[in-house]
Amino acid sequence: MEYSLRKAVESDVEFLVELRETTMGKYLREVGMPTGREAYLERVYYAFDQAEIIVINNSSAGLFKAQFNQDINEWYLVQVQLHPDFQNKGIANRLISQLMSKAKTTGSTVGLSVVKTNPAQRLYERLGFVRVGETDFEYLMQYTPS
Repeated sequence: MEYSLRKAVESDVEFLVELRETTMGKYLREVGMPTGREAYLERVYYAFDQAEIIVINNSSAGLFKAQFNQDINEWYLVQVQLHPDFQNKGIANRLISQLMSKAKTTGSTVGLSVVKTNPAQRLYERLGFVRVGETDFEYLMQYTPS
């Protein structure tokens, strides 16, 4: 499936709040993390300058957000979320694989955290991420290029 990315803007915030509930609400509730509007807005605005909207057929379909931490030479996958209508079509896989290729080129690692009940962790494991730690709610995972 073809997609493009565009920089997120303020008018995307409502879409992103709804996307957060649609894609993550269940998993957040299962582990006891906050799911109110305020918590969602906090997450939406975190690293908002790095947020890109995934666009499919001229419609907003998801969010991709990654940032580079120069101090530890690591790309951090902050968020990748796709509306359920666009899941399981290889889009997240392609976006993450591109980030992994960028890390390989720059000799960097890629880190992420995943809610413990979120099935996306299987995708991350298939792509070569390994668990390197955990918090009460999330697994910390890292990919180190060979």
